[in-house]
Amino acid sequence: MQQTVMTSDPPRETRTPRSVLVVDDSRLQRRILSAMLKRWGFDVIEASTGAEALDLCKKSRPEFIFSDWMMPELNGPDFCRAFRKLYPNDYSYFILLTSKSEKNDIANGLDSGADDFLTKPVNAPELRARITAGERTLSMQSELQHQNALIQDTLYELKGLYAAINSDLIEAQKLQQSLIREHERQIGPFHITQFVKSSGHVGGDLVGFFEAGPSYLGVFGVDVSGHGISSALFTARVAGYFSSGSVEQNLALETSADGIPCPRAPEDVMADLNHQVLHDMETDFYFTMVLADLNLETGLLRFAQAGHPHPVLQSVGNTFLHLGTGGMPVGLIDDIEFERTEHVMQPGDRLFIVSDGVTECPAPSGVLLDQEGFEHMLGPLVNKHAQDVIDALFSGLETYSKLSVFPDDVSIIMVEHIGAATD
Repeated sequence: MQQTVMTSDPPRETRTPRSVLVVDDSRLQRRILSAMLKRWGFDVIEASTGAEALDLCKKSRPEFIFSDWMMPELNGPDFCRAFRKLYPNDYSYFILLTSKSEKNDIANGLDSGADDFLTKPVNAPELRARITAGERTLSMQSELQHQNALIQDTLYELKGLYAAINSDLIEAQKLQQSLIREHERQIGPFHITQFVKSSGHVGGDLVGFFEAGPSYLGVFGVDVSGHGISSALFTARVAGYFSSGSVEQNLALETSADGIPCPRAPEDVMADLNHQVLHDMETDFYFTMVLADLNLETGLLRFAQAGHPHPVLQSVGNTFLHLGTGGMPVGLIDDIEFERTEHVMQPGDRLFIVSDGVTECPAPSGVLLDQEGFEHMLGPLVNKHAQDVIDALFSGLETYSKLSVFPDDVSIIMVEHIGAATD
């Protein structure tokens, strides 16, 4: 019989002691295998039956298991199955020892959960090769568990950060909504209704109004480029220029010769805003806008348009006018001039200032609503109450787009002349 000579130096991969369980009903076979493994630096425990081995595994999980196939009561494959159920989330390398050589038998053994097999009598170089393969598997499994643990920790941290961010966004949403102090109000012969719906928690759209002295009403619609928090912050800054009816706090107001607050020319206000954005704010943001003032006595509407969709005037007769000349957005080009548009509103007229989230609302086919589609929505609403009009428009956008969350912020402000006719 040829004798196998074993060297005393273990492979590099096996120098770190690992726990090994040797299971065999043959005392001699256990001792031979255990002696090899101990010489290579493993901590070895022995069991004579599968049932005894399973009891030992319940107390402590070995990293390597060498189990005989044919054993009384509980054979090797059945022991392997029972062992895998004990530790579904931890891995040990399981090698079956067998004299079986049929491919079907070997396949059945591997199906039981075994990683490998060795044919009896065990050949030392082959054993060491299988151990080396097992070491690589266990090392990779250990690294994988470590990485999974790191991923789980990271996910936990991310969940915490997301929860904090979400909480901040909810508060930011409340603060942004507070910029619209009143959704509905009557000032003199004019009734104002306004609505903003951001595509996310916060957005870059804003509408508003302010009293410009005793005889005028100021109205504006703003759409800042982009979405999200940065756009919302910039929107809040723009809103600060028109947040009050005080001359000192509102860029659109000045003091008349009589010492009474009155509106500045809207085109001049636009020019000042454009200069401040380009020279003082140090930002890449720009915005479209309509800024208007209404004479409460005469119904004279004066406004400047800066890239915002054209204001739409709906008359009592359900006819429509597109007002304005377009213009460039604020914050793109220095030293540009903005044009003033004037129109006298009659009792029953409704003025709509909307963002491009309305006119560019997409249908599932990709076709945009545009101004014609917007007017088509307005037509049947001519006799409805102001708030009902806003609700119907929003519902109409949902129906048109088949979306509950729009791809862009949506803002609408409606000014209705409800007073008596003027001469």
